[in-house]
Amino acid sequence: MLAELSIKNFAIIEKLSISFDKGLTVLTGETGAGKSIIIDAIHLLVGGRGSSEFVRHGEEKAEIEGLFQIDDLQHPVYAKALEFGIDIEEGMVILRRDISRTGKSVCRINGKLVTISTLREIGAVLVDIHGQHEHQELMDETKHLPLLDQFGGEEITSSLEVYQELFRKYEQTRQKLKALSENDQQMAHRLDLILFQFNEIQKANLKLDEDEELMSEKRKLVNFEKLFEAFQLSYSALNGEQKGLDWLGMAMGHLENAASLDSTYKDLYEAVSNCYYQLEDAGRAIRNEMEVLEFDPERLNEIEDRLNEINQLKRKYGKTIHEILEYAAKIEEEIETLQNKETIIGELEKELSSIEKDLALEAKQLTELRQKWARKLTELIHKELKDLYMEKTIFEIRFETDLHHFSKTGSDYVEFYISTNPGEPLKPLSKVASGGELSRIMLALKSIFSKHQGVTSIIFDEVDTGVSGRVAQAIAEKIYKVANNSQVLCISHLPQVAAMADNHLFISKNIKDGRTTTSVRKLQEDEKIKEIGRMISGAEITDLTRQHASELLQLAVKYKKS
Repeated sequence: MLAELSIKNFAIIEKLSISFDKGLTVLTGETGAGKSIIIDAIHLLVGGRGSSEFVRHGEEKAEIEGLFQIDDLQHPVYAKALEFGIDIEEGMVILRRDISRTGKSVCRINGKLVTISTLREIGAVLVDIHGQHEHQELMDETKHLPLLDQFGGEEITSSLEVYQELFRKYEQTRQKLKALSENDQQMAHRLDLILFQFNEIQKANLKLDEDEELMSEKRKLVNFEKLFEAFQLSYSALNGEQKGLDWLGMAMGHLENAASLDSTYKDLYEAVSNCYYQLEDAGRAIRNEMEVLEFDPERLNEIEDRLNEINQLKRKYGKTIHEILEYAAKIEEEIETLQNKETIIGELEKELSSIEKDLALEAKQLTELRQKWARKLTELIHKELKDLYMEKTIFEIRFETDLHHFSKTGSDYVEFYISTNPGEPLKPLSKVASGGELSRIMLALKSIFSKHQGVTSIIFDEVDTGVSGRVAQAIAEKIYKVANNSQVLCISHLPQVAAMADNHLFISKNIKDGRTTTSVRKLQEDEKIKEIGRMISGAEITDLTRQHASELLQLAVKYKKS
């Protein structure tokens, strides 16, 4: 759920910090107090389009930050965060967005800088904002099939996974066949090219790490004089009369005498003795190196030529010998395929035909499952609409299925259709006009899909416009029902909705130092009665109005208990 929201220098809001709780939170207040501005801030926080116009007049930037508490480890935000390399600790996701006067946005998730598209993807699984005029997920026909699949749960998901695995195999085989069936002249040119490349690499007879060994040998030959002089001087320093080993031998002899007189010096004698014999061995090794060290100009030329040959191949086929050999293995396989093209095409055609038959069977099974769940969904939606006094409304899920055409999601195109008046033809849900009817349709759908969409917070921005009386009460009950599955924030002008709230926030507008500011206050029980009374009758609140408001609150408590 959205636990904390901080807003600074955003529109008429100077500085605001709001804590939210689970369940249904209703935001009320006079028109223009800033209710919708708070929703606008949340919209920007989850990746909505930003503008410099949102920055409070006279300020450099607007700052919005939200803390989301995610208790469910299976929540889709974890998979999304992993995809973008974002760490989530203790179930907390902190979104932050700064908008400067120039219109530039800076976005962060848990302190990590991200792009606006990443913020939008993460935000989409955290918050669903439903405004009166906003184009919503449920109004987008391309989302109807995924919504139906979500509603079908594990049964559809497992069938879809089997289908998609087979579809990947189908696409790979189809692409191979397409590549081999291209223009014969192009294939012949390709074969000539890779045959030349393969022969060139084979002729070079490369060995792994050969270039490194050659470079080491080259360094010895190029630096022959310096190496020989270094060995000669070091050998001379160790051996010969009055040289290093002589002096060390003398020290060893004296310490041997000391050790014979007092055994406590035995370790010291052995330390010097070990050094002497180690240096003696080193001296012999130096002498051997001088004996084998020789300058061979012909060998140096051979190494130079071989390294040039290897570098030419590196420029063409890979940065290392390992990469060159890998490339050779890859084109060798392609050569074999092209040389036996007709045979392989025949095999691929048979394989593709076999996969198509299996894919058609899986697609058919997937369609049947979807149609079964579509019937259940239709039945549920009619029930929800009846609760909202739209019993004459007809809802239908229409299928367009072509079992000879396959896509990643199957062979089905699904769209929601609806007719709100008897005698009127069914029309696509996306074409239904906004208003009171649309608000109820959306609420009916949300009541069902809120359980399946996995969204942390659902926001209704004045979706109850254009309704009253018993319909208003039904909408209030339906919004409360949605809040049982997800945290719901709702801006409302209906007293019935306000009475149903678990938490009631009052938004007010104040003038401070000649500037307009917005403030938020959580209402206590007696304040709720006063505010609901205002929503019922306007500015003047009578005893009868208070009584009516109190009755609404009591009815709400009774409904929640039932």
